[in-house]
Amino acid sequence: MIAITGMPGLFELVTSKNDGAVVKSLEDKTVKFVSSRVHSFSHLESIEVYTTADNVNLVDVLQAMEASSETVPSDKDGAAVKTYLEKVYPDMDFERVYASDMKKMVKWYNILKANDVTIKMTEAPATEDEPTEEVAAAAE
Repeated sequence: MIAITGMPGLFELVTSKNDGAVVKSLEDKTVKFVSSRVHSFSHLESIEVYTTADNVNLVDVLQAMEASSETVPSDKDGAAVKTYLEKVYPDMDFERVYASDMKKMVKWYNILKANDVTIKMTEAPATEDEPTEEVAAAAE
């Protein structure tokens, strides 16, 4: 899933081209070409959120929202969104995270849930340089 600057919502990357990408909107299912000369693309896993300690990945916040029993508020009500996130992810640095970004997190969470997208980090593929347990055991 990707976010595109200047375009609301979340998108699925259909294919990439030299000068942009063909994307599918998760909200209205439209497919369109988006130029990389005009827009920037951000994979959800590359977005970080300020916390009172080290920054965390947006996926961590979305997983905390998923694990919470709190009712997700409307992304239109900024005060309710902030109160919700204070309960769900209290380590978030509310001084540095803009209200508009908090609303966007709630909106994106609702879009992901509506499309039955599993909220998790993509596991890095194992590299061939790392020996497997069998090879390591045989070497001993």
